[in-house]
Amino acid sequence: MAKIIGASLPNIPWEDRPAGCSEVVWRYSANPIVPRNAVPCANSIFNSAVVPFEGEFAGVFRVDDRRREMRIHSAHSKDAIHWDIDPEPFVLLNPNAKEVGGFRYGYDPRCCKIGDEYIVTWCNWFHGPTIGVATTTDFRVYYQKENAFLPFNRNGVMFPEKINGNYAMLSRPSDNGHTPFGDIFYSESPDLCYWGKHRYVMGTRGGWQSTKIGAGPIPIKTDEGWLLFYHGVLTSCNGYVYSFGACLLDLEQPWKVIARAEPYLISPQMPYEQIGDVPNVTFPCAALTDADTGRIAIYYGGADTVICLAFCKVDEVIDFIKKNNAV
Repeated sequence: MAKIIGASLPNIPWEDRPAGCSEVVWRYSANPIVPRNAVPCANSIFNSAVVPFEGEFAGVFRVDDRRREMRIHSAHSKDAIHWDIDPEPFVLLNPNAKEVGGFRYGYDPRCCKIGDEYIVTWCNWFHGPTIGVATTTDFRVYYQKENAFLPFNRNGVMFPEKINGNYAMLSRPSDNGHTPFGDIFYSESPDLCYWGKHRYVMGTRGGWQSTKIGAGPIPIKTDEGWLLFYHGVLTSCNGYVYSFGACLLDLEQPWKVIARAEPYLISPQMPYEQIGDVPNVTFPCAALTDADTGRIAIYYGGADTVICLAFCKVDEVIDFIKKNNAV
């Protein structure tokens, strides 16, 4: 039976699988957990990251305001379901702001803790979309680093520990528009500044992941490999459709795919996933885990409008990947 390698976190959100449900991943019955107007300035709140923090929880939330400008706000919660979101965007401290483009916009953040610092990555603007990097210790003051990559790039997702002594990140090179292509790549850095050792991880497949793919939440360390939830995009007659699935990566060489499930885990089927500013989107950005029980709570954006929650157990997900493996 597969196990999570990590901390015991018995206070993560949880709801048992509904009676009669056979799905490996099931939705929270009270979705969405964050409505589009949870702060006064918001047009929509979605694609956000959460982490354990000082016995409770903190996060960095994507808030598109009523000018339709994309910003990132800090958030805190006692139960990781009910959130107190800062009404003002976070402020980045950076002596080199002009050289790295400052902070024109930010969206789809991820967050993990390594050592004493929380590392936040997001899609930043520097002559086009690229990966911004910042660190914080308190989710109030953020220190911006150099951009990780040249434009164009999206979906910068850190590993929660160093690999071979280096920081490690997954990303998806792209173009300057709503990219109609995209594969996942791996990169390493000794200092969160200089990135290299780029490796190809995996590309598109048929069906739900035929147009582009991108890493989702921070990879979860298990005794069978890194469990990666990722989104896949299908181009339909009515536009893009975002679903998400899962794969296993090698623990020591994470650019090597051990197993990859062919079917998706969740696709847009509920009204809050199908109807919104961008219809038909389920976009995972964060996961909370409890090593003792193997429980996983997945946070995902619905229709680029709201934040939703889903649940699964690590052994069942890895079982699903192996039984439906199509590496």
